[in-house]
Amino acid sequence: MPMFHKTFLFVLSLFFAAQAAAQQLPIPPSLAAKSWLLLETGSGQILSAELPDERLEPASLTKLMTAYLTFSAMRQKTIALSQSLPVSEKAWRTGGSKMFVRVNTQVPVEDLIKGMIVQSGNDACVTLAEGIAGSEENFAQMMNREAQRLGMKNSSFRNSTGLPDPQHYTTARDLSVLASALIHDFPEEYKKYYSMKEFRYNNITQPNRNRLLWVDPTVDGVKTGHTDAAGYCLISSAQRNKRRLLSVVLGTSSDSARASESLKLLNWGFTAYDAVKLYAANQPVSSLRVWKGAQKEAKAGFPADLMVAVPKGYADKVQAQFISQQPLMAPVQIGQKVGVVKVSIDGKAYGEYPVSALENVPVAGIFGRTIDTVKLWFN
Repeated sequence: MPMFHKTFLFVLSLFFAAQAAAQQLPIPPSLAAKSWLLLETGSGQILSAELPDERLEPASLTKLMTAYLTFSAMRQKTIALSQSLPVSEKAWRTGGSKMFVRVNTQVPVEDLIKGMIVQSGNDACVTLAEGIAGSEENFAQMMNREAQRLGMKNSSFRNSTGLPDPQHYTTARDLSVLASALIHDFPEEYKKYYSMKEFRYNNITQPNRNRLLWVDPTVDGVKTGHTDAAGYCLISSAQRNKRRLLSVVLGTSSDSARASESLKLLNWGFTAYDAVKLYAANQPVSSLRVWKGAQKEAKAGFPADLMVAVPKGYADKVQAQFISQQPLMAPVQIGQKVGVVKVSIDGKAYGEYPVSALENVPVAGIFGRTIDTVKLWFN
């Protein structure tokens, strides 16, 4: 999958953060947590945030990156669901929450995935890490490379589990980038595993620690985390009427508090904002003149549906204006920024969203380049 697609929502969030101060926005709730963030996944808009870039211990929220790399390895056929992986003594001895695998046995990859996601098993994570990368140390290096590629600017991983380490940290913003990428890039795996309420392995049934799966039927994930230093943490996501919100709540005082505070944030986002679909995925916003190209035009648009969240009651006052970058010179690559859509509400600036090329345009031959060079002189 092209890199521009994976970073698309993150880039949009940066534009939305710079919206005009004159636009009156709904007042978000106050949460009893160290840090939090609420993301509208359709546009990448951050609807509310408190200390989103403060580096904190992620605890078992780390397992989202372990899962992301596991699903990537499956897609690349490095491992397969039907395959079994050996349980090392290191994996078996890893402390914290467990799936209760047995040392020197072989465990199916799918069971390990369920053990990692539903039971938050540290032993399952280490077994997967060793099976994918040869060692947990090598896997941690993969985690950090993937974090950089996804645009997680304030994260450092030292293990696959989230067990405490001074150099193991992340932020609410980075976790929102990771969680939204997991949901977007692996929708089938997300739907299959993250809403599971319990999993039984080795004659031990353990429930999913995400209480919201029982409280709100629109919640379908994502992951809990807890250590003494991190407090009680929860990344949760809900989809209502094809609109998805993602909340990251870090450092609450209890299991019940992380659930109640997360639900408070999600409910506020759904009630205070409406979602307006401005453009469909891969549908042209415009066709742009390409100079010195093998073809004269390139279609421009968005790689994913552009769903913009607007304050309740303002949906019919949204206006969008496309502004292209000119002159556009070949070569043009899919995903290359070629303009912006400026959104206003009731005449007031609200946000800017980058528009990408939807097709490649290679450089023309020498004759075509010469003709366009002459034309540009007169333009």
